[in-house]
Amino acid sequence: MTKTYKTKDTCATMITFDKADDGTITNISFTGGCNGNLKAISKLLDGKKAQEIHDLLIGNICGRRPTSCADQLAKAVMEA
Repeated sequence: MTKTYKTKDTCATMITFDKADDGTITNISFTGGCNGNLKAISKLLDGKKAQEIHDLLIGNICGRRPTSCADQLAKAVMEA
């Protein structure tokens, strides 16, 4: 099932991905943000379980911001 998550306090404004019943995440796509870096993150995480993505990325910050696109993805996959 395709999920959409509106980000907070990041350059990317939205994250979309598919989440299977077993928690597997695929087809991660960011709207906005650092295109090359976010494409790389999407490729590296494709096929991983939501819990694994969360554990890897939660708490990752960007500069002075209290969050990052990666941190927002961690939150998104667990909320979905």
